[in-house]
Amino acid sequence: QVRLVESGGGSIQAGGSLRLSCQASGYIASLFYLGWFRQVPGKDREGVAAIYTTAGQTFYADSVKGRFTISQDNAGNTLYLQMNSLTPEDTAMYYCAATRGVGLWSKSSLYNYWGQGTQVTVSS
Repeated sequence: QVRLVESGGGSIQAGGSLRLSCQASGYIASLFYLGWFRQVPGKDREGVAAIYTTAGQTFYADSVKGRFTISQDNAGNTLYLQMNSLTPEDTAMYYCAATRGVGLWSKSSLYNYWGQGTQVTVSS
């Protein structure tokens, strides 16, 4: 079993930056994808960014490319999402996710493990 705990959300003005963290614990070996998703009420969960751990490859949604950076600590048990140049459209609940499956990184159904979420609110 894998436990994921997010932190770092909050309220911020447009143009600002936040860094989200996700602490992973439990049996974290062979987790192929570690990712961040976000969701607003009434909409599907959206893939924001992910790391394919085997190759160290990163993926981003077009809406956040150039503004967000996903990274992992050397021990591999903490995932980060650095978010810069935030806009009100980035307001959402952000979730950390992990999977031992392989497939399209942005499909939420690929992921087996989810955190409880951390709220990000960006005001104009």
